[in-house]
Amino acid sequence: MLRSMYSGISGLKNFQTKLDVVGNNIANVNTFGYKKGRVTFKDLVNQSVGSASGNGGGVGGTNPKQVGLGASMSTVDNVYNQGALQNTGRTLDVGISGEGFYQVMTAEGVRYSRSGNFYTDLQGNLVTGDGNYVIGSTTANANLGAVPATLPNGSYKVLNIPPGARNLAIGKDGLVTYINPTGNLENVGYITLSNFANPGGLEKSGVNLFSASQNSGPAVNGTPSLNGLGQLTSGTLEMSNVDLSEEFTEMIIAQRGFQANTRIITTSDQILEELVNLKR
Repeated sequence: MLRSMYSGISGLKNFQTKLDVVGNNIANVNTFGYKKGRVTFKDLVNQSVGSASGNGGGVGGTNPKQVGLGASMSTVDNVYNQGALQNTGRTLDVGISGEGFYQVMTAEGVRYSRSGNFYTDLQGNLVTGDGNYVIGSTTANANLGAVPATLPNGSYKVLNIPPGARNLAIGKDGLVTYINPTGNLENVGYITLSNFANPGGLEKSGVNLFSASQNSGPAVNGTPSLNGLGQLTSGTLEMSNVDLSEEFTEMIIAQRGFQANTRIITTSDQILEELVNLKR
């Protein structure tokens, strides 16, 4: 009886975690560039009450007898499926079609994002909504190497759009151009992207940012459309890849699973009560 009760408790914990992840997905259904989470479970240790035996002496073999002791959380994954590109008509809204992450410089170092709603600050520097610099490059290159701790340095630069710029445009390869007051075409630089050997190893840092981890591998930095990196589409934003119908289905499954595990606990408790009341 105690085994079934503790199995039910482990199930309650697991489905509570699943509800937490599903709730976070639904809360971020309209977050630009958000990648949904997914929970997977695994069974815990199994107690052997009888071992397997081989055939012999005129009798066949027997299978092992084991009783499971519940379940535990296995993984909480980030699902990096492409989100739909929504047309905004704003030049500084840039969606990624394909693989890759924007590079931004934060106070904690380089971070990565799929959210392309960019702005300019007082000096004309291209920044995110939180004021982090968008990292760019001076030339198109499939592999730009590591990003330095301080910008600008070498091939990397802060993208600056001077006052008076007209007809601002961002190409599929990330090249930012504008018409200066004298009517000449000027290049600002290229928006750079990063990719990883194992994007699933990235850690969510909040505010639409990811950070590299030991299991993601180092960032491979380059300009869009090169070395397998995606293309940029100005005037669009990548929406969340959360599917509400799927999430509500998962919520129902988690709710029923939670209820079923509470029944295991209450049933075990009722049987224990009967055993206690055998002697009156």
